[in-house]
Amino acid sequence: MHMHLRAAAGAEIRDDHSWLEAFMATAWAHHEVEYAAGVAGSIEKDFRLVHALYEASGATAGRLPVLGGRQPAGAPAAAPPHPPLRVLEPAGVRAAAAFLTDASFEDLWEAAGPGIHASFGPGWPEALVAEIFQRHHRDLRAFYGRAAAAGHTVVKAGWD
Repeated sequence: MHMHLRAAAGAEIRDDHSWLEAFMATAWAHHEVEYAAGVAGSIEKDFRLVHALYEASGATAGRLPVLGGRQPAGAPAAAPPHPPLRVLEPAGVRAAAAFLTDASFEDLWEAAGPGIHASFGPGWPEALVAEIFQRHHRDLRAFYGRAAAAGHTVVKAGWD
């Protein structure tokens, strides 16, 4: 499962689950081009653990760059076959970018790293797991920094 993030101008975004699902499906189909353009990103499998890393800071959900945001209008009561979607408005994007800029990876890892490392099971060196999460942190910091500077909204989708 992937958590796919896409930044766009708020005027381009409709507050409609069906529309956003189609928008994100199109974005996912072109994700390599969008990654290169700096308007998209994703976290493979680890997104709940990345969220846990940031929760260790005591930040509120609205400031968290992974699972923060609101559900769009018309979200189905049961997700399958529809992906879960979240929308983080520009103010939330700025707050997430500020959080990521201010957050010390070392402090976050000290607080949450042992639990995250343990979830990987035996055979995974802690340094390797920490490197994976430091890369997620660095990528999210860059993505949210660009989105905040552009005044963009961020849409998030969970894909199988």
